[in-house]
Amino acid sequence: MRIIILLFTFCLFSSHSIMQQRTVVGIVMDEENQPLEDVHVSVSSSDANTITNNQGMYSIQAYSSDTLVFTLPGMKDRRILVGDKHSLNVVMFIANEVIDGTEEEKIVPPPPPPRVVEVMSIIEDDMDVESEMIPATYSSNYAPLPPGVSNMQNESYAEINENSFQQPKYKPLSTFSIDVDRASYSNVRRMINNGQKIPAYAVKIEEMVNYFSYDYPQPTGDEVFSINTEMAKAPWNEKHELVKIGLQGKEIPTDDLPPANLVFLIDVSGSMGWDENKLPLLKSAFKLLVNQLREQDKVSIVVYAGAAGLVLEPTSGKNKEKIIEALNNLEAGGSTAGGAGIKLAYKIAEENFKKNGNNRVILATDGDFNVGASSDKDMETLIEEKRKSGVFLTCLGFGMGNYKDSKMETLVDKGNGNHAYIDNMQEARKVLGTEFGGTLFTIAKDVKIQVEFNPAKVQAYRLIGYENRMLNDEDFKDDTKDAGELGSGHNVTALYEIIPVGVKSEFMKDIDSLKYSQVVEPTGSHADELLTVKFRYKKPDGDTSREIVHPVKDETVDPSDDFRFAASVAAWGMYLRDSEYLNDFTKNDIINLATGSKGEDDEGYRAEFVRLIDSYSY
Repeated sequence: MRIIILLFTFCLFSSHSIMQQRTVVGIVMDEENQPLEDVHVSVSSSDANTITNNQGMYSIQAYSSDTLVFTLPGMKDRRILVGDKHSLNVVMFIANEVIDGTEEEKIVPPPPPPRVVEVMSIIEDDMDVESEMIPATYSSNYAPLPPGVSNMQNESYAEINENSFQQPKYKPLSTFSIDVDRASYSNVRRMINNGQKIPAYAVKIEEMVNYFSYDYPQPTGDEVFSINTEMAKAPWNEKHELVKIGLQGKEIPTDDLPPANLVFLIDVSGSMGWDENKLPLLKSAFKLLVNQLREQDKVSIVVYAGAAGLVLEPTSGKNKEKIIEALNNLEAGGSTAGGAGIKLAYKIAEENFKKNGNNRVILATDGDFNVGASSDKDMETLIEEKRKSGVFLTCLGFGMGNYKDSKMETLVDKGNGNHAYIDNMQEARKVLGTEFGGTLFTIAKDVKIQVEFNPAKVQAYRLIGYENRMLNDEDFKDDTKDAGELGSGHNVTALYEIIPVGVKSEFMKDIDSLKYSQVVEPTGSHADELLTVKFRYKKPDGDTSREIVHPVKDETVDPSDDFRFAASVAAWGMYLRDSEYLNDFTKNDIINLATGSKGEDDEGYRAEFVRLIDSYSY
């Protein structure tokens, strides 16, 4: 009998050992198809276990004969046989609810949240997944994706609806908040360099145009910025005009910047450890910043993963080695308690607040974080409250495949901030080296632009880009309305496409004439004006705005290199977004326009732009 039992045990062990172990990946959701975080996933026949990340994703080793057990407090446990599947998505139900039907998995991809476009590749059941796991040091409490699915995309971008032509007889005012962010350009560059197709919503034309510097003069006297305008034919439509409006912020030498109170808020959740262009790149980028700090500057470091913590007390910029050592010791692991991290970072910044100083939280993340019980609305409320403290915000995005541009945009829009995407060390040197002052020191806040068009000269107009920065006309003089910030030495460019009076255009839409309002053509000195540009801004510590008025004559000129290059960047953005307004202007036309207007290009960014266009094959 003993021999029979031993033989039976040996056969059972042998049959199990020859079964092929595989990596099972999937998403755990609630009955409303929302991802569930921190679900404990275990294998019934072994000690293998893991926890889902904040996207509900998990990855675990199992045999086909194994049963996966999914548990979460408040939810009914699920037990599901692996079988022949490599991908297993699961729906969990509230504990007091009855589940109808069998305990089979429900394969339902989670829908995108309202007004946010999710770019996600689907994991097919029959895909061949490698069994090798990402090193556990990167994900002590996180569910990593195995190499076979490492290119899974889970990026989100806010919806953009392209601005259309408006007729000044009915809408003479165009009002928007400035945007000095450049994240869209470096993000698009990353996609092109990786051979990816660019989602239309990832293309923010104003951020692409503003990535480049233009030859605007420095302001004189006590002025915070200079105002520059130029008008010429629109390259993509010879019947139309193109107006370029440029602001040049006053450049303050680094030595003259006020003392800085900086809090580095660094995401060390598991997702930040997946790739070299996340936490490793982040550390290298921040060292560039640290090397520029002065003795009077102070830095604190707050990290967040499953919880938030202070890893470096306020430290003088004189002690660079201590700050760099704290950066070197950071490791990724855990979920993403972003809300707790933001609260702690602002608390530290407020406790060490420098009056008349540069008080700023610098958030570095792949954007994959949550705030409170849900979502972006909680995040908006939190950031709007924190900006009242006088602490400014800089958001630096890192990595790919998990990048949450929509969340970063919400943070900076609501938190008196700016946003950059760091795709490589070259970009890190640009943002945290060459443009250090502009990135970290605000010279004007709540900067708004309002353009009034002369209906005697302008039949229709449209603002190119800035779709998510549009303001109501009455917001222009409302000092309680938040708007964009301008940093030391930064310049901002906006482009308007204009249909002159008398030009027939397919883009003109018929509108009934007004019964009670009549358009009166300007006379006297205003008769030859095309438009008037108005600017409002506040000092960084001020509550009352100042207004500057700048009329523009109806005069076309031979376009400068800057004008033509800015137009080429706008045209490329329109091309990527398949804009109806680009007409038959081709990719080669854009390349020729950009090539012929590179100018001196000492740093090579314009030449790189031409290379990127030429290499894009979609």
